[in-house]
Amino acid sequence: MDTIAWSDCNNLAMKPYKIDINNRHYRLQDPSLMATKGNPGDNRTRRSFFIFIVVGLCCFFYLLGAWQKSGFGKGDSIAQEVTKSADCSVLSNLNVETHHGNGMKKTGDLQAEVKAFQPCDDRFVDYTPCHDQMRAMTFPRENMNYRERHCPPENEKLHCLIPAPKGYVTPFPWPKSRDFVPFANAPYKSLTVEKAIQNWIQYEGNVFRFPGGGTQFPHGADAYIDQLASVIPISNGMVRTALDTGCGVASWGAYLFKRNVMAMSFAPRDSHEAQVQFALERGVPAIIGVLGTIKLPYPSRSFDMAHCSRCLIPWGGNSGKYMMEVDRVLRPGGYWVLSGPPINWRANYKSWQRPKDELEAEQKNIEETAKLLCWEKKYEKGETAIWRKRVNKSYCQERDSRVTMCKSKNADDVWYKEMEACATPYPETKNADDVSGGELKPFPERLNDVPPRITSGSVPGISAELFLEDIKLWQKHLNAYKRVNKIIDSGRYRNIMDMNAGVGSFAAAIESPKSWVMNVMPTISKKDTLGVIFERGLIGIYHDWCEAFSTYPRTYDLIHANGLFSLYKDKCSYEDILIEMDRILRPEGTVIIRDSESEVMKVKRIVSGMRWNMKMVDSEDGPLVPEKILFVVKQYWVVGKKNSTSSR
Repeated sequence: MDTIAWSDCNNLAMKPYKIDINNRHYRLQDPSLMATKGNPGDNRTRRSFFIFIVVGLCCFFYLLGAWQKSGFGKGDSIAQEVTKSADCSVLSNLNVETHHGNGMKKTGDLQAEVKAFQPCDDRFVDYTPCHDQMRAMTFPRENMNYRERHCPPENEKLHCLIPAPKGYVTPFPWPKSRDFVPFANAPYKSLTVEKAIQNWIQYEGNVFRFPGGGTQFPHGADAYIDQLASVIPISNGMVRTALDTGCGVASWGAYLFKRNVMAMSFAPRDSHEAQVQFALERGVPAIIGVLGTIKLPYPSRSFDMAHCSRCLIPWGGNSGKYMMEVDRVLRPGGYWVLSGPPINWRANYKSWQRPKDELEAEQKNIEETAKLLCWEKKYEKGETAIWRKRVNKSYCQERDSRVTMCKSKNADDVWYKEMEACATPYPETKNADDVSGGELKPFPERLNDVPPRITSGSVPGISAELFLEDIKLWQKHLNAYKRVNKIIDSGRYRNIMDMNAGVGSFAAAIESPKSWVMNVMPTISKKDTLGVIFERGLIGIYHDWCEAFSTYPRTYDLIHANGLFSLYKDKCSYEDILIEMDRILRPEGTVIIRDSESEVMKVKRIVSGMRWNMKMVDSEDGPLVPEKILFVVKQYWVVGKKNSTSSR
């Protein structure tokens, strides 16, 4: 039997490894254990032969994995075994040993304290802790309260690892993922029946296909967006960030990507089964959410465009507070699109099976609220209407007297704050034609231009100079990450999260059509910079990491955590945060944790009991810098795999 040199990426070290394919055994062994025989020429011949064999096996494994993951192959068990063992390009075997100072315990001492986390029961495969269906039913249905975030108390939190469904495979790379999702990853067919005539989703063999249709765009999302683009300047970079309320499977957001528009989509959990899960499997930004009683988790003046395509939100009710909440997050000069009932009710009331007087009153309320908010109606054709928010209050002096103005001095203080029927004041302007809050450059210029919130001094402690230095720093950090994880910008990681995003410079450095970044602003951060992130043309959300995130399991390919554990020190359990990271991370996904050495070592001890393979390295500035970096790859495992967790 031939002996082949191989780098075992699961252990991040050279060690023997064994693969069984069709009952043939190949032992992959550390070359340092191999004896050197014969003359130098023989050694060169032998080494060449070994290299040839390794390259051949890698090519075979790659093709076999690609065949299985194409959605049309068979032989799942072989491909899964290859997936688990052969993706050695993720973490290179660098000769980096970190300097463990500060009186920290040695690795051998820490091993004795490791707690092994066991798999959760298979029924938790799609568990969403703060949107649990059973808990939701105990809350009032009025104003969709029961569909909002309701997190479990401490004594009900799970302390186990959420399994992947049987047959789970890595999602297709973008842009193929826009149109195809493996059935095994979200095995729910109800939408293929409920939305069959609307062309949302179709089941074909062992994949779902997304034709790009929607309830309000039967001719496809592209044709619908072309219609909107006849009114809204979508193509010139001035419309970059969009909010899709009640997104369905997020085809609108999916097709906006090629127009360089980034849409944040949301829909409630399971109004239609797995709609947000499908969106994320497709590689489209989305969260579980609803317009109910609590303010949306975004800062004021975030989005260039907001959109509702038959989203079933009662815009004309509740004293107009849902439109007022859209007004809060809509940037001055931004657009609001309403497609579907009650627009053009005269022609459609019969097909909608709703009384004429009810639809007429609903549209009247919407029109009146839009006028109070000083939105200018730009377009109405068929079932689609478009309004534009005025650029400053000088265009609507009567607004302050005709509508109740919000009294809160901080329009960005929204976490668990009750939604109010009041209008958010415009920031003051010096001239009658100025854009309130500051004018933005078109994207991508705005990505690295100093944002208005910084130039105006709205974010204390962050100057233009510090902002520009931050851009350079994160370009440097990202280059260092790529030296360890060589596939960061290859397209392998589509859905990326930055858990403590700062001013968004990690996302700006990694900006690519191949990926998108969910920039999270922890609610306990001393500086609220989420508005800055949106002004750069990026997207993000407020969140408290002492609670679960509003998403399904297995929705992110790469998670970045810079200084997160230092931030949450003494706030809540590191174990809870890491279990949540594991829940939302896809099998074979990557985590990069950057923090002080003491916090990284605490995290490393906990992670040793999880099904994560890890590599700890020094900062790119050298071993004497107190900041360390932990690279992690989540192991592949699915329901029914009860083997013990890794304790490395």
